[in-house]
Amino acid sequence: MDFRPSDDQEALQQGVRSFCEGRVTTDHLREIESQPKAFDRELWNELAEMGIFSLQVPEEQGGVGLKAADAVLVFEELGRACVPGPVLWSHLAAGHVDGADLGETVVGGLDLTAPTIEPFMIEHLESLDRLILLKPDSVEVVEAGAVEGTSIEVPLDPLTPIHYAKSLPTGEAIGGVELATQMRLMGTTLASGLMLGIAEATLEMANEYAKKREQFDRPIGSFQSIKHMLADSFVRQEAARAAAYAAGATLDFPEVGDVERAVSSAKVVAGDAAMKNSRTCIQVHGGMGYTWEVPAHYFFKRTWVLENVFGGVHEHSDRIADRVAAEA
Repeated sequence: MDFRPSDDQEALQQGVRSFCEGRVTTDHLREIESQPKAFDRELWNELAEMGIFSLQVPEEQGGVGLKAADAVLVFEELGRACVPGPVLWSHLAAGHVDGADLGETVVGGLDLTAPTIEPFMIEHLESLDRLILLKPDSVEVVEAGAVEGTSIEVPLDPLTPIHYAKSLPTGEAIGGVELATQMRLMGTTLASGLMLGIAEATLEMANEYAKKREQFDRPIGSFQSIKHMLADSFVRQEAARAAAYAAGATLDFPEVGDVERAVSSAKVVAGDAAMKNSRTCIQVHGGMGYTWEVPAHYFFKRTWVLENVFGGVHEHSDRIADRVAAEA
């Protein structure tokens, strides 16, 4: 199988990148951070117009009709720009929750397929219209306004406000175990795409700074220790790219491999790349890297959030080990 993007896929990816570079700037992220809900409705509508939410909705239903591999490329660019909002869950909800594909209904979600310790942590609750509850054997939708949540005053990611709820209302079932499995696999794969984008953005940021910052009358990028850090970041980035692209392709063509293993591998490898590249970016910036002036902290904090979406590295590592043991 050829994992190289086609000309159409490259055009799709470049279109999303151009939009993000012009629309989701560092200044814009700081502006969103300053808002009480950390949510930009105008940006949300623009994402909907671009087809971000309806990307995988069949054409006969008014969607774009693309595949998982295409969606990974799009979410790679969204992660690269640290685009805020419950984009992932609204994308998953498109075609299942009325208005999600058009951006008219903002949808968040909770992955309850694994044992969950209360209270429930809900992202962007004040901006949501609906909340998807992803359970082991069903998918339910509840009115976001029916959820009683308490705001966390200082969330880990300033662009991802969090509420905690001690209990959840009973929702309306929109699917069974098949839809729950499909959403979990797709959500995990797209989260990996987001983290691949973060790995790319932080490497690019660190590399550019290393070329400009001088010490002892030389760019710090000429020092061997910095070269090694950036080289390691590049290797992690490309490993994450291969794993995320492979997961998307395997979802589209499950006959080529073990879907569960490919998806879990993507989450592990992309998560590792995003976390370590974000840390490297901060370290390369030195003392400045720990300040709010440098946008590296947005990517580092978003990585922590995505690490806990659809299972963490340890959970997916265990799944891979179980699959390998079963094959043996």
